[in-house]
Amino acid sequence: MGTRDRMLDAAAHVMRTRGMARATTKEIAKESGFSEAALYKHFRDKTDLFLAVLQERAPGNLRALLTGLTDRAGKGELRAVLEEVATEALDFYTETFPMAASVFSEQTLFTAHRDALQERGMGPHAVRAALAAYLKAEQRAGALDPGADPESTAALLLGACFQSAFLTHFTDAPNPAPADLVRTLLQPLTPAE
Repeated sequence: MGTRDRMLDAAAHVMRTRGMARATTKEIAKESGFSEAALYKHFRDKTDLFLAVLQERAPGNLRALLTGLTDRAGKGELRAVLEEVATEALDFYTETFPMAASVFSEQTLFTAHRDALQERGMGPHAVRAALAAYLKAEQRAGALDPGADPESTAALLLGACFQSAFLTHFTDAPNPAPADLVRTLLQPLTPAE
């Protein structure tokens, strides 16, 4: 295993157990067996580390799925694609919620983190934007009711996934089945056959 991989594994472990707000680069470097100077040769700052953990160590394939989503419009069943998105989002949010939640506990850290994400053109809004773009394309293809609001539909599905992930940690209740979330969401939004 290479240096960068060891650093990412250490960062993922520290961020999962302590949260991003309490994880320090010093602690991550120590966990990885390297110096902080070595850490900074691979990552610009803690935000870079966090993003790399989300992209390379979080379960599933949410980012890759969203990247090619619009190209799938009109080529498959809307329900099946949204179930795939819900499955990936549930896994991603369930895994990353404990890491990311701590960022909100310190206003200075939150502001710096938000600004760093915006500078990189990244952040949680990108997930909703990608799903909304796909839903708009499906709407043009006739799979989604013309009166439906793709932005709100994306927010409802992802919001349900995020809230379910939160409750899973809070109550130990299992996540709902993605098929149930999607069926309930789409029932009033798909054209009658």
